[in-house]
Amino acid sequence: MSTDTTTRAHDPLDTLDAADFAFTRRAWVDASPTRVYDLVSEVSAIHRWSPHATGVTFDQGAGARAGAWFSGRNRRGGKQWTTRSQITRADPGAAFTFVVGGAEHGIVRWSWTFLPQGRGTVVQQSWQLLRLDPVLGSTRGDLDTLRDYMADSAETTLTSLARWIAEELHPDTTRRQ
Repeated sequence: MSTDTTTRAHDPLDTLDAADFAFTRRAWVDASPTRVYDLVSEVSAIHRWSPHATGVTFDQGAGARAGAWFSGRNRRGGKQWTTRSQITRADPGAAFTFVVGGAEHGIVRWSWTFLPQGRGTVVQQSWQLLRLDPVLGSTRGDLDTLRDYMADSAETTLTSLARWIAEELHPDTTRRQ
């Protein structure tokens, strides 16, 4: 590692731009955009696909609509925590977005878009850091590591979602005996 790279990894928060910490991952799934939207927007089911979400529940009386709130239990390594998130976009068959911490003071935006392709859908999952906060890391290196970790998590989630849909559609040909 060069001195310049090492120096950049240790850049403190006050020298960074949250917009530098983002990614998008894509996967094709064998289902319509509406079906995939229905699965993803039912946030209480995300534990089926996400390697880090252990439980998610809508607030009482809430559902998959803009403005609604939900709580999510997560784990990473030996740590567990609960987040509060607000749905900021809920367009059936097109897009689903929520912000961890809420629309006004959120820290991370998670977005899903659903694009028809052939007999299925290209699902895009995006993550964008909205503001810098020491709880997520105190240097560029910390935030790069977090972004990369979350990108790996998104890839796992998309792969698991595609596999789950395939098993749902063709249970006799996709399950191992």
